[in-house]
Formats: sequence, C-alpha cells, structure tokens
Amino acid sequence: MLFDLEMMKAFYKALPTKIKQVREVAKRPLTLTEKILYTHFSHPLKETGSRGKNYVDLKPDRVAMQDATAQMAILQFMSSGINHVQAPTTVHCDHLIQAELGAKQDLSRAQVESKEVFDFLQSASSKYGIGFWRPGAGIIHQVVLENYAFPGGLMIGTDSHTPNAGGLGMLAIGVGGADAVDVMAGLPWELKLPRIIGVHLKGKLSGWASAKDVILKLAGILTVKGGTGSIIEYFGPGADSISCTGKGTICNMGAEIGATTSVFPWDDKMLSYLEATGRSEVAKMAMEVSEHLRQDDEVLKKPDSYYDQIIEIDLSKLEPYINGPYTPDKAWPLSELAKAVKENGYPEKISVALIGSCTNSSYEDIERACSIALQAKERGVKAESPLTITPGSEQIRATIERDGQLKALEDIGGMVLANACGPCIGQWKRHDVAFGEKNSILTSYNRNFSGRNDSNPGTHSFVASPEIVIALSLAGKLTFNPMTDSLTNAQGESFKLEPPHGKELPDKGFDLGDSGYVEPAKDGTSVLVSISPESKRLQAISPFSPWSGKDLKGLRVLVKAEGKCTTDHISPAGKWLQFRGHLDNISDNMFIGAKNRFRDEVGKGLNLVSGVVEPYSKIARDYKKEGIGWVAIGDENYGEGSSREHAAMEPRHLGGLSVIAKSFARIHESNLKKQGLLALTFADPADYDKILEDDTLEITGLESFQPGKPLTLVIHHKSGKEESVQLNHTYNEAQINWFKAGSALNLMQKESKKR
Repeated sequence: MLFDLEMMKAFYKALPTKIKQVREVAKRPLTLTEKILYTHFSHPLKETGSRGKNYVDLKPDRVAMQDATAQMAILQFMSSGINHVQAPTTVHCDHLIQAELGAKQDLSRAQVESKEVFDFLQSASSKYGIGFWRPGAGIIHQVVLENYAFPGGLMIGTDSHTPNAGGLGMLAIGVGGADAVDVMAGLPWELKLPRIIGVHLKGKLSGWASAKDVILKLAGILTVKGGTGSIIEYFGPGADSISCTGKGTICNMGAEIGATTSVFPWDDKMLSYLEATGRSEVAKMAMEVSEHLRQDDEVLKKPDSYYDQIIEIDLSKLEPYINGPYTPDKAWPLSELAKAVKENGYPEKISVALIGSCTNSSYEDIERACSIALQAKERGVKAESPLTITPGSEQIRATIERDGQLKALEDIGGMVLANACGPCIGQWKRHDVAFGEKNSILTSYNRNFSGRNDSNPGTHSFVASPEIVIALSLAGKLTFNPMTDSLTNAQGESFKLEPPHGKELPDKGFDLGDSGYVEPAKDGTSVLVSISPESKRLQAISPFSPWSGKDLKGLRVLVKAEGKCTTDHISPAGKWLQFRGHLDNISDNMFIGAKNRFRDEVGKGLNLVSGVVEPYSKIARDYKKEGIGWVAIGDENYGEGSSREHAAMEPRHLGGLSVIAKSFARIHESNLKKQGLLALTFADPADYDKILEDDTLEITGLESFQPGKPLTLVIHHKSGKEESVQLNHTYNEAQINWFKAGSALNLMQKESKKR
C-alpha cells in the first residue's frame, strides 16, 4: 500500500518553485539541511535567520508516534477540542511488548496485558484520522522507513530515534508529545535554527567494518552532547556507497550524540530502496527533482564555507567499534577492546548477545549477521552466549523467514523475539542474573545507559554492529577479536571467521507478511473513545495551573542530580511503561534513577517536612500537599536520551516549578518549556556547587520576563547567609506565554475557544 501519494505529488511539484524562492532570499549556495528546512517554513521566507540563535516556525509533512508516547499525546490532543488531525499521523504499537519467552508468547501476553491501552489507541486513531499499526507490525522507525519516509520531507516523531528516516533523505526530528499535538492541530512547529555539522565520508567500507561503525566512531569524536543544537549532514563519495538502510542506522544513532537530526543526500541507494519497498512512483518523482535533494555543488567544493564544523571519516580505514559500557560515546576500536576490558575490570563473559532493534534490523543487517552464523554452523559451532534476534518489522521478519536467514540464526542458538523494541528500551524480563549482579551484554542497539536494557545497574551494556555481536557470541567473551583470533569446534579444529557479506535488498522482493495496518474511519464522529475513571493505565488530562504573576519564593531543592541524569534516570521505562497514559501513577517513578549529590543515595533525598530520607516522588507529593514549590538542580546535558515528555510532565504534576541545570539536552529543554516549567541554566556552571540540601530559593525577575534577559536565583542558606547568582534561559516570546498560561496546551485551549 502506497501512503500519502497525493501529498507527495503536491510536495514534489512545488519543490522547484520553493527552492527558487529560497535562493532569492539566501543569495548563496545551500546545504541539504537548509533546502529542507527553508522549504518547510510555515510562512513565506523573508530571511534565512542565524543558526543557533533564531527560532523558526515550520510545517512538517507528517507525525509518527509510538504507543508509549502516543497515549499522552493523544490525551492532550483530545483536550484541544479539534476533531481531526491536520497532518498525516500514525501510531505504532512497539513499546508495550515485553521480551521473555519468544515472539509468539510475548506478543500474546502483551495483547492481553495492554488490551486497554491498545484499544484506546486504536479507537482514538480511528476517530481522529490517524493510521494505526497493530502490536507485532514492527518498530516505528523501521515501519516509517519502509512506508512513509520520502526524500526532502520533514517529519516529527515522539521518539528520539525518529532521525532514522534521514537514511532516505528526510529531516526527521524527535520531539515530545506536546510538539506533536501542535502539528496534529495544524499549528506551526517551532525549532531553534540548528547549526549544521558536515561529515565528509570518503573511501568505502570493507571487511568487518559496517555502517554502524561510522556512527560509533563519530560518537567517540563528538560525545553525547557534541551534536546538541546541530543537524548532522553527511556528504562525499563514501556517503553514496552506503546502503539506504545503512544510512538509516547512522542517522538513528545520531540521537546518541545529541543531534537534532541527521540526513544523507539523495542517491541511487535511496532510489533502489524506494523501488524495493513498492514506492516506484515516489522514486520517479524524487529523480525528477534530484538536484534539490542534495547539497549544491558549490557546498561540496568548499564545505568549510557552509558548515559550522567539518569531520572527516575515511571508510577505507575504518575498523569495527564497540561502545560502552554505560554511555554510547565510550568508543573502543575492536583492536583495543580486550585491553580495555582487562584494565577496567569489565566482566569478560557475554551473558547475553542481542541483535536487531530499530537501529540494525534491515535485510542487509540480518544478511551480514547470517553470513557469520552460517560459517559457524558449517563447523558445528553454536553461540556460547544466549542469543536473541529482534526483527524490525513484520516485513523484515517474513522476508528473512522466507529466505532462510532466521533459521540460520536459530540453528546457532538464537531465539526470535517479537517485532518490537523489547530489550532495547528495557522491555526485557531477564531470569539469568540477580539485580545488581555484574555482567556484560553485547547488543546491536543504540543506547546503553545504566539499567537501560534490563533495569539492572550491574549490567555493562556494549553496543556494536550485528555481525560483530554474532561473532563475539560464538566465543562468548568480549575479548574475542574475529579479525585476528580463531574459534575451536568440538572436534578441536581451529578456524578463523571470514568477514561478513550480504545483499542490501532481497532478490525476490520483500514479503509483506501480515502488515498490521488499520485504516482510520472515514468519518470518526461516531467512534467512541472512553476512559474508565477506575483505570490504572489511562487518565484524562487536567490543565496545569497558570503562573501566579509573581516571582517564585520559598522554593525547596527536591533533588540535586550528580553527573549523568538522562530521561531514563528521571522517568525510567521497563515496568513503568504500563503507566505512560496515567500521569499520576507514572509519577511514582520520578527521579528514581537520579544520583543524589548530597548523600550516597539513588532515587531518594531528604524530606524537609518529615526529616526522613524518602523516594523523591513521595517527597514531592508531601511538598505539593503542603503548598511548597520546589526545583530540581541538574548537571551537564540534563535530560539527554529519550524524547519522553513524562520526564517533564511528572515534575510539573507533582508541584515542580523549575529545573536549573548546567546545560540541557534539546528535546528535554523543549518539553520542560511546553509543560510550563522554567528551564534555566547557571550563567556560571560553578554556581551549581553553591546549592545546599536545606536551602530555600527564590527566582526573581519573572515580572519582567523577556527573551535574552537573565533571571536571578537568590539562595537562602540555613546558616543565614544569602547569595545571588545569574540564571540564563533560551525562552522566546511564545515560550514565555506558555509559561504564563501554565503550559503550551493551556494556551492552545484558550486560543481555540476564541476561534
């Protein structure tokens, strides 16, 4: 089924005229990022703006949401008073399926346990004109790449790995649910104009190196915050040599370096992928305007003049990387990992090896992994580590079952999991290790924060390509290097593995299997969407209180987080995913993973009302009951990781008024603003150290709150000493109005009533 064809016809027909208009304003050669952004302005382009400074209003072509974040987004949309989405929108059920026994059993259990949520999402989708993909249809990003992504388009999605669609030349940006609601309601979507980092790829991949190693190496170069506020744009002959799905892998993990998104220019690999996935009409239209789907030639000749930063990677010299543990930017060339394992005391044994996920489950990925598995099978060798395989979509699963790759992986001991996120997002019921037990796992996933995969802080999670995961699983240890080391079979025969190989696309075409797509009702007015007042999974949204009009005084410090504080630390997934549609229930997990700067505790702090050390959510509820406002203090890159807006909504729901950090991750800062919280940064990061556990705080200057004007934090120490420090912010006029109204949704509702 070809989706949104008429929309794409109109897009490509208008593109040359729009590009001409952009050139008249810009009066210079254009990067691909600029072409896509400027042709998606919600109003006629008058000036190009300054990167990293100006906010721009954009009109995305579509919205994609996964089931965990869609619940809150749809609940917010329902309260907006609008009866049909104003932009093409889809919901994908991929997060609420827990991995344990295997695909069939796990999917069946999820359909029973989460029936209430799935029924709500399907009925709401039908009512409001949203395409619905049933549980088992696949992971959102793989399904989007196969069905919806198109070169030159702009999409937002309520998941941080939405940039996966950049592999097909689309700017696809992860956002919080409130941003999605804006676009679904037909409003412009606001973005600070990103900087553009150009990554020049030269040479060609060979041997054990894969597309995954490009982004693993880049993560080591830029770190988890090096891409913040930037779009990564790839170019060069090396870019054209990578498959479309390989490009998707690279763009997917751009989220791990904080990038707004990542994108590749149009090429023959994209053409082949569109044709293979039944979108020849789209491929033909893109070919006719292909000059507008790539950087201008002048940009390629003098990239230093058009990109804010240039990074060069020679694919011909690239070796495999394995990144981790506990952070995706700890990048180890494979040749150095054995030494790192021994020097750092990482558990050498691989307790579980896992391949698949939205990052690496393409036909090519499974083909290359299978080529290693077949070598092992021929010599009678099976995986020494337990091995799981997660197909990215039903289309991939059905195709690799037909073509034999699935059986080859099962023959060496692999267990096939459901077409869902599973262990990648913490939906994994492990039985092989105790909580806190040190162990190492090796995955082809994207993210490896503490407790990310299995809620166990003792798990050392390492990330690699699927073929490297399979190779090391055969040895069962992290210190095995397939480029230099040998394996031994039961007969005592020693052999070395040949480098992986595989086809990018299936010769027989893709087998669609049971796609799982459900079309929305043509007229949804009669579709009933109900929420039981007794439900523990779903809860109607209540408006947050507007700003009082005065400076904030008498504030307490709920939490001062030390070090990395991701959205997984603020609002973890795992068992808590079941409450993503019930704000009050899920708020019990607030800051459960945050490390307390004041004492040797995780997830707990001092309750200044009772004098007892308790979970942060319990303290916040007590403060709210007593009418005490509170703030959270954060370290660098606060809120990195997932796009989950619950990490902003929970503090707001439990009485939080501000988060003050050394710096913020992009999506989380936006989510805080959308929910009416003050997202502020220390003008001097050293002022973070001045905040004490029993301080009382004031935030002043709010009565004259305006863009570019700092606020002041007054610190009242228990000793009687008083200090004042400057707080910076990035609010524009519209965002200040969100704060004053209590949230962006409150303001939308107010303006909707006027209309």
